[in-house]
Amino acid sequence: MTELAFLFLGLLLALAALLLHQRFFAFPAQRPGDYADGPQIDPRQHLNGPLLCEGVIYGPTGRVVSRFVADMEGRWQGNQGVLTESFRYDSGARQAREWRLSLGNDGAIRATAADLIGQGRGQASGSAVMLRYRIRLTPEAGGHVLDVVDWMYLMENGTILNRSQFRKFGIKVAELVATMRPKVA
Repeated sequence: MTELAFLFLGLLLALAALLLHQRFFAFPAQRPGDYADGPQIDPRQHLNGPLLCEGVIYGPTGRVVSRFVADMEGRWQGNQGVLTESFRYDSGARQAREWRLSLGNDGAIRATAADLIGQGRGQASGSAVMLRYRIRLTPEAGGHVLDVVDWMYLMENGTILNRSQFRKFGIKVAELVATMRPKVA
């Protein structure tokens, strides 16, 4: 019986260590205030006009499962913006999305799109933007509802580096890494 108790205690300690790691040291532990210094990202400026986006999607095993290129166009009137995206995947599939964005004077961000469930909420702070939302995948991709955390980081040259994690029941099922930069005429 003592061996079983030690095994159970060991499993509890391992689970606690894993949860502490996720909470304080992993991707989900980031906070917008962590990036208050550095170049200041302003979505009205940096997500405005024609943009080129290139990226990869990693599956749950960490291997690249898809590559994509997207043409994007941002348009703003004051603190209200529309960001259209036209994706081309290496499989030949195409996807379009139109984000409606609203910025608060405190850096708060609200976002909607046709495939979002409810409203995305986030924050711009310093060189980073964080956005959390729930998305329903296309029927071709299984139609699953996933919890998403997007982080966009402004680089010194004006390029935005985007890293997103997609989770189902708290378990990471995919990750996206992409760059966004102004299109050169």
